[in-house]
Amino acid sequence: MKRNKIFAVIALTLGSAVTAHAADFDDRWYFAPWLGASFNDQDRETSTDTLIVGLGIGKMVAPNTAIDAFWDRTSRPRKEPYTSNWSSETVGIALRYYFGDPDSWQPYIMGGVGVSHHEANPNRDGRNFRTDYGWDPILQAGVGVAKSYNENVRFRAEVAYRYDMDDNSETFRHHSNRFVTADHYGDVLVQLGLTIAFGAHEAAAATTTTTTTTQQQTPPPKVADCHTLDDDHDGVNNCDDKCPGTPAGTIVGPDGCPQKITIDLRGVNFRFDYPKKGVHDISQGGLVEGSIAILDQAVDVLKRYPNVTVDVVGHTDSVGTDEYNQGLSERRASIVYDYLTSHGIDRSRLQGPHGFGESKPIDTNKTKEGRARNRRTELNVQ
Repeated sequence: MKRNKIFAVIALTLGSAVTAHAADFDDRWYFAPWLGASFNDQDRETSTDTLIVGLGIGKMVAPNTAIDAFWDRTSRPRKEPYTSNWSSETVGIALRYYFGDPDSWQPYIMGGVGVSHHEANPNRDGRNFRTDYGWDPILQAGVGVAKSYNENVRFRAEVAYRYDMDDNSETFRHHSNRFVTADHYGDVLVQLGLTIAFGAHEAAAATTTTTTTTQQQTPPPKVADCHTLDDDHDGVNNCDDKCPGTPAGTIVGPDGCPQKITIDLRGVNFRFDYPKKGVHDISQGGLVEGSIAILDQAVDVLKRYPNVTVDVVGHTDSVGTDEYNQGLSERRASIVYDYLTSHGIDRSRLQGPHGFGESKPIDTNKTKEGRARNRRTELNVQ
């Protein structure tokens, strides 16, 4: 069978992006340097406030939850009769729970545990001796606010209370004129810092898959042979055509029967909780880098095949409520629909936009990879 007319399918593949209730989240590891002030417990008999510096490493473990391992250090000048500083070095784990949209200012709460090493060199009566040191537990809690600068860097400001169970360090109490050993202290920490993500987001990419091709018969010689005839002009000769009489412009398979084709737009990715309700402008739709290029490929395919009509549909994974996922899938389909029409695709060739929420998964929702496949936008060829 000779062929001279190409009809094809282009499947544009990759995972979809993060939304607030039905989306993935940025789970890259990040480095978190910070500095601030420690407003010290007055029972320490040190300066009221001192510089504190810290480092951390952490990652998001859920859409709104991050866990950090941290280290910090401060050195407090001691009051008389001491002539040396009292230093504290702390290591621990902190959990932060964020509220709201990560693309705007995000308030959060924090809780943490750890251990602190205290070390001091008291000078008294002309003698130097070193007895005030040891490791003790700490507990801390606080509130803060975070804001993204770009996809890799976030600012973080925090106020925390640290309960230091230090029962090793000796302190001279002026009000009693004697040396005592306390069993706890309470300090207030004010911190400013950054989180700097390692690596990059998974880049959107397009994989083009071409399926069956046919060619329309060249003008045949006038011989009564079904192999040289194509009465319905669908590119399949009468001998092989099991569906004769298909309407003009119908996309058919090698047997001449109508064939359902999908232009899959899973590379059209959205940021966390995008697009928002009421947003129709593609520039505000939260599309990540690479998505526009994929949509442009879909526009090119539709322009090269002017007889193709598509249904614009959106899908989500199973994270979140049914109601939220339904609305999210419809908003994603609408953004794609508006982009196609604004780039020369006539509305008469588009059905929808339709959303199916989480009702039509193509993979399991029990794994991150499966959920990524289920978050997709499709153009179903009619």
